[in-house]
Amino acid sequence: MKSYIVNKNVVRYEFGKPIETYSVIEKGVSESDIEFKYFQLNLGEEIKLKYNMGKKDIVYGLGENIRGINKRGWIYESFCTDDPNHAPDKKSLYGAHNFFIVDGEKKFGVYIDFPSKIIYDVGYEKKDKLEITIEGKDADIYIINGETVKEIVQNFLKIIGKGYVPPKWAFGYIQSRWSYPTEEAVESLVNEFIERDIPCDGICLDLDYMDNYKDFSLSDERFPNFEEVTRRLKSKGVKIIPIIDAGVKIEDEYDIYEEGIENDYFVIDKDRKPFVAAVWPGKVHFPDFLNKDARKWFGKKYKCLIDKGIEGFWNDMNEPAIFYSENGINDAYRNIDELRTKELNIDSFFKFKDVVLGLSNSMNDYKGFYHKTENGIVNHYDIHNLYGFNMTKAAAEGFEEIDSNKRFLLFSRASFIGAHRYGGIWTGDNCSWWEHLILNMKMLPSINMCGFIYSGADTCGFGSNVDPELAIRWNQLSIFAPLYRNHSSMGTRNQEPFAFDEYTEKTIKNIIKFRYAMIPYLYSEYMKAINSSDMLIKPLSFEYNDEFVSQIEDQLLVGDSIMIAPVYEPNKSGRYVYLPEDMLLWKVKKYTSKDFDVINKGHNYINLDLNEFAVFIRKNRMFVYGEPAQNTELLNNETLNVLAFVADRAEYDLYDDDGISKEYLLGEHSNLNITITLEEDKHTIVVKNSGNNKVKELLVTIITAEGKIITEKVNV
Repeated sequence: MKSYIVNKNVVRYEFGKPIETYSVIEKGVSESDIEFKYFQLNLGEEIKLKYNMGKKDIVYGLGENIRGINKRGWIYESFCTDDPNHAPDKKSLYGAHNFFIVDGEKKFGVYIDFPSKIIYDVGYEKKDKLEITIEGKDADIYIINGETVKEIVQNFLKIIGKGYVPPKWAFGYIQSRWSYPTEEAVESLVNEFIERDIPCDGICLDLDYMDNYKDFSLSDERFPNFEEVTRRLKSKGVKIIPIIDAGVKIEDEYDIYEEGIENDYFVIDKDRKPFVAAVWPGKVHFPDFLNKDARKWFGKKYKCLIDKGIEGFWNDMNEPAIFYSENGINDAYRNIDELRTKELNIDSFFKFKDVVLGLSNSMNDYKGFYHKTENGIVNHYDIHNLYGFNMTKAAAEGFEEIDSNKRFLLFSRASFIGAHRYGGIWTGDNCSWWEHLILNMKMLPSINMCGFIYSGADTCGFGSNVDPELAIRWNQLSIFAPLYRNHSSMGTRNQEPFAFDEYTEKTIKNIIKFRYAMIPYLYSEYMKAINSSDMLIKPLSFEYNDEFVSQIEDQLLVGDSIMIAPVYEPNKSGRYVYLPEDMLLWKVKKYTSKDFDVINKGHNYINLDLNEFAVFIRKNRMFVYGEPAQNTELLNNETLNVLAFVADRAEYDLYDDDGISKEYLLGEHSNLNITITLEEDKHTIVVKNSGNNKVKELLVTIITAEGKIITEKVNV
């Protein structure tokens, strides 16, 4: 073991010869002699760490995973997994995010930079033991220190680099479904949003736009006028966002396949032949995204769609998902042939089921192909968690070469820490279950901790059939997540806002309009989180410290000014909330609502009808919002509303930039500083404007600690 000082708060411990994952940008180079703290260490063919947890210790983190914000009591596996059934007994989902914090008498963070399987037993076998098994002997382990959990997160985010910034239009509402089958259906869908006055900025295209499920191809039958339709819809303010899958169809005269074969760009089997698996198109090869030449080749392929007017993509099936492999299906047929000669009793029947169910995403398959890297041939299993990361990186590097100053929307299903620098993520194929609504809420801060600020879940659920109440309540949460996409599966009930009864449509329409009004605040807080290496969405315990907040997982802080407490159970017209300080409750039916009430610190029950949701303004904070529009391009924001809950003094900086280019990296942005001071019966409002800010007028509403309302119009 070697140790390196990364900075005054972070030490890296190097075990063996770790594979370079490129997840960390600041690794430390001067070898030191610092004892490995906190854990009992057991080295061999595997690295094992053991830690004795105190009774009140909380374990935060592990990014995209099941269960709660506090991870105690379960076993988690870090291994990117294509599993849409996010049941409470699962151990891994689509992302592998190996950062966690122990918060107790000892307070520290840990990042395990290792690209294959890690098992975290967080008090499952023994309730007071944290036991970690790294399936290998080569890894980097970072210990991150700080005075508070918030500071530990910030120190971690600094060493992994600033996160991805999408174009501003990506903060609008995105509608998606597998599948919208034709260009006529897509254009009709967009027109319906416009006719019904429901804001929308993007329509995701699933597999049906492709020719026979082939990447970077177009169906002449279903989308014969793709470029024309794309540009026509863009003129209406709506972007088309196509899916790109990891598997490349094996087909003669298909240019992607033939170029990949010619240049040796695909992963290989033990005989050094292209590995054959199967996904949507049938038999495929997988691009070797760990090979920089293959990555560059694949990344440039996005240009064929960008040239047709596309400005955003979603990468899917990139764990990689495998329906079956050529070897696997042949073995299955042999086993089934043997079983056909027998009477299927309980033993042979279950063996038959296991043969079929074991075809997909088989560990034997993941151990059966290889990558050609700068350091030689590497078995896929040993770097499995890097595959989706490097597909995202391939796309982002391609965008950089195609147009280095333009922001493209990019989000992925599989991910590893480090991918946050290149794109966002969504949490995969969830279901239209109330249990997945609350899971969505608990995932958001855990994902933020790992650098993935641009993230969100499939609003209303991907699988199963959503009911109107769940659709409303889910939208009331999703408007606070940067990625706000309604996505559903073929064969399920349609869940566009207008797919329900009139009451539900009107309610969801008002929710979406509130999101568009809120974009000035959400975008400002997003960019401040990126620029200051901070989280956008946090648990209460990251900002407050009292006897209750560490137990609260169904209330979240969004940015610096607001707390949300969504209703997440059926047939409820309200919910209990705990306030760690006095707050201003804004009951929202629509963005013009004026239902304000000062709620005292402590336990409270809040009545919330189905068409209402709660926004809590923190003490001495401001919430800035504008007027909605049909899409983000039409947002005016020359006049903004400021809702302030002020006991004595509140200050807010509203960040903005062009939302299109990367000029923000050069400091090109505007800042509107608003300060409100209360002294006895007098108030003062001071506004300082820097940069090319388009705001001309502020409509300020001040609510005092006593509930007095003061309104004033301020020219900027």
